[in-house]
Amino acid sequence: MFTMARNSKNNSNMNMEERGRKGGEATAHSHNKDFYEEIGRKGGEATAHSHNKDFYEEIGRKGGEATARSHDKDFYERIGRKGGNARQNNNNNK
Repeated sequence: MFTMARNSKNNSNMNMEERGRKGGEATAHSHNKDFYEEIGRKGGEATAHSHNKDFYEEIGRKGGEATARSHDKDFYERIGRKGGNARQNNNNNK
């Protein structure tokens, strides 16, 4: 059976979620943006080495399907317009 950890400050039981949140908050306070960029880069590199093209196609498809289920036509019009404007502004700056 799983035993909950004891919080030494107030001796209350903490569940897994509480411990994770507290650990995340402590990490966030003790590290800066560069730390998170570095671990993100390392994680991305490790994932790239351990997965092939099919993996990325599948997660892209699943992400697209999830987005399509949770957004309507207006969302796609809005992001399409934003992308078009960004591209136009980028081309005007060249």
